[in-house]
Amino acid sequence: MTVSQKEKIVLLRSEGATYANIADSLGLNAHTVKSYCLRNGIGSEDNKSEKKVTCAQCKQVMKFSAQPTRRFCSDNCRMAWWRAHPKKINRKAIYHFTCPVCHKAFSAYGNAKRKYCSRKCYGKSKAAEARQAVAK
Repeated sequence: MTVSQKEKIVLLRSEGATYANIADSLGLNAHTVKSYCLRNGIGSEDNKSEKKVTCAQCKQVMKFSAQPTRRFCSDNCRMAWWRAHPKKINRKAIYHFTCPVCHKAFSAYGNAKRKYCSRKCYGKSKAAEARQAVAK
């Protein structure tokens, strides 16, 4: 998109032209015109009164996003918010087991097939299996 096309988009949009009309007159795709207008805050007065979306962590106004349902402006804000609000995590996949090596009860998140409570117990079980294989 050239600079002159961008200027014409601003002019036509301020006059109330639709994205499709602007795209036809400039030989561009309507989606290209729409995304340019949204990214640069170019639009009718109705669009300017829309609610600004703020980040749940840092409270900064978020810029145009392909995902309108975003809650956080960055991964750092997302991780900081979840660290600060651990009770809001909905962990449905918690499984309870008993370790076959040390016989301690333990719980695991997200892995229904887990057998051992730790790498240490796993190593002990493999060492016992190896001893049994040598003894045969």
